[in-house]
Formats: sequence, structure tokens, C-alpha cells
Amino acid sequence: MKVKIHTLFQYLLDTTDAAPEAIVGFSLSGSPKLGDYLADLDPDQSLDWNNRDFRGLPELRDHVLAQAGLNGICAQSDVLITAGAAEANYLAIMQLLQPGDEIIIETPGWPQAEVLAKAIGAKITRITRQECDGWHLPIDRIADAVSDQTKMIFLTNPNNPTGDLLSTDEIGQLVRIADRVGAWLLIDEVYAGLEWDGPRAPSVAGMYARGITTGSVSKALGLQGLRTGWMICPDAQMIMDAVILRENSSEIMNIMGEVIAEIALRPDRYAPAMDTARRAGRENLAQMNAWVDAQAGLSWVPPRAGLIGLARLPDGIDSDDFARRLLAAPYRTFLLPGSAYDQPHHIRLGVGGGAAVNLHDGLTRLSQALRNWA
Repeated sequence: MKVKIHTLFQYLLDTTDAAPEAIVGFSLSGSPKLGDYLADLDPDQSLDWNNRDFRGLPELRDHVLAQAGLNGICAQSDVLITAGAAEANYLAIMQLLQPGDEIIIETPGWPQAEVLAKAIGAKITRITRQECDGWHLPIDRIADAVSDQTKMIFLTNPNNPTGDLLSTDEIGQLVRIADRVGAWLLIDEVYAGLEWDGPRAPSVAGMYARGITTGSVSKALGLQGLRTGWMICPDAQMIMDAVILRENSSEIMNIMGEVIAEIALRPDRYAPAMDTARRAGRENLAQMNAWVDAQAGLSWVPPRAGLIGLARLPDGIDSDDFARRLLAAPYRTFLLPGSAYDQPHHIRLGVGGGAAVNLHDGLTRLSQALRNWA
């Protein structure tokens, strides 16, 4: 098994040292500073592992259930703390999929599942979200696609990268579709809590015996560098299989990531932090919508949730060429080309990052680049 690099990660690797002066399309909230947590940190904290549970700090797992609305529905033992949602997705996919199994994925969507499924030798069935439908997931096509060979359905909600949002009823439909063939239903919730149009949807781990919810503190709370996320699943063997696989990779969690994440998810901190993230996101989204409306030939479906969306470029502009030109002088502005999500005529716009990303300057330079393209 060889895991091959995806276009998205290749572009990030290629542009790491570009030193842009502005970023358009930042995918997480403004990041707190370490000093924000010092008053709650114990200077005598051991830098050994937590010495309490291989699944993660018990109080952190309690907070994870609370933020997902799963108190009284799932148990603390249903939660595994991981190195971000990416590790949670990895552990589930690698333990559940075998060569020849079928996985159903969405496109555009988070590419991790497809990368891993290709390495495993699984059959991949893509369900396409259409821009003309507001990027909404065609659940009827998933119902038509499942078969006795379907082992997993992998989705993101809110959708990464379009910001579309599944409702409670739609997740219920997906549960019934998966249950019909005994498939696992994994829903990555890294943007949950940042809904602009509609309520937060329930977590699938509380709705289905083979439901897997993954998430992290990276996006809404801006704590990407902690590399702290989770998997929630009511199937005890699934959680144990994930623990076993992780024992042979990262083995245990980063203790400082666990400790700071536990502080960040305490109710008295979490609620105001989310309020701040939602307020900043709404303000930036309003600015982005007004800016898009003012650009000749540019259009987008505003995200219903989350911090990113896909904008269609004017005819004749390739997203890779445009992104690389924008990164160079005189613009010095970073954005991700839509080719990272198999959408070569789009670019990813985002409303995260706070003041540090210089969004206003970035949009001004992006306007200039669009005008000067010819």
C-alpha cells in the first residue's frame, strides 16, 4: 500500500515558503495565543502521557460529547481523542476498508477518504454535488448507489469545501440508506457549530449503531496546531480497533494538546469562544458576499455553514494559473485553486483567520488580478 499525494496537499507543499502578504480563503477562525491559557495551566504538569486513559483525558471526552449534543446518548467510552479529525478519519477508514470494498464519497469534498481508499484498493463511488443545485448533496443518488459491497459512506457536514448543510431529516435518510446494506456512515464535522443558515445538525454517532462522528478543535476554535480531534462511535469494537491501529502509529496523544483542548472546551470558555467565532465569521461573510457581487464574471454559492466556499471564475481563467499568478508580485496573495477539489474553474474563498490574514487587502488585490488577467 502506497499513499499518493493529493493535489491539495501538493499545492500547499509547493507554496509553503511563498510568504504571502494576504490570504483569501483561510479555513479556520483566528487562532488564540498560548498566553490565553496560561492561567489555567499547571506548571507542574507532567510531559509524560496523561497516565489515565489511552482513549484521551476523561474530562476532555466529556466535553466532546457535550459540544456534539450527545450527553446521555453516547458514553464517554464511545469517544477516542485523536491527532485532529484527520487521524480519526484515517483510523476508521484503515480499519474498516479492505481491498475490493466499496466506499461512497462526495465530490467536491474533503479528499482524505479517496486518497486512503485508493491506497487500500477499495472501489470508489463518487456522488457529485452540483453548483446549480446550491452544492446540495443528492441523497437519492446515494440511495441508488449503495450495494451489498458498500462498506462505508464518507461525508462532511457542513460540507468541506462548499459550506452546504445537511438537515436532521437528511441525516436520518442517510442512516436508513446505510443501514439497509449494513454500511458504516462516517460524517466529518470539523465545521459544526458555524452554521449561518439553519441549526447545527445532530451527530450521526447518536443516531446509528454504525455511525462515526469525527471533529476537532482546529476550525471553529482556531486551535489547529494542537492537533487534537476525536472520533465518536457507539460500536465498542470500532473504537478498540482504532486504539489498536494508533498504538502502531502515534501510540498516544500529545499531552499538551489534550490539556489545552480540555480547557478550551470547558463550557465557560467554549460558549464565548464560539460566539466570537460566529460573530467574526458572519461579518467576514457579509463582506465576502458584497465583494463577490461587485466582481464582473465571478459568482459563488455562499456557504450555509463553515468558513469556506467555492467561487466560479470568469470564463477562460484556469484556477491553477490564476492562483499562482496571484501569489507572485505584485499581488502576494494566497488562495487555493479549485483544482484541489476537482473544480478547475473555481477558487476557494474563505472568511476565517481574523485580522492576521489581511482579508480586505487580499480582496482588493484579487480584484486587481481579475481585472488584469487578460
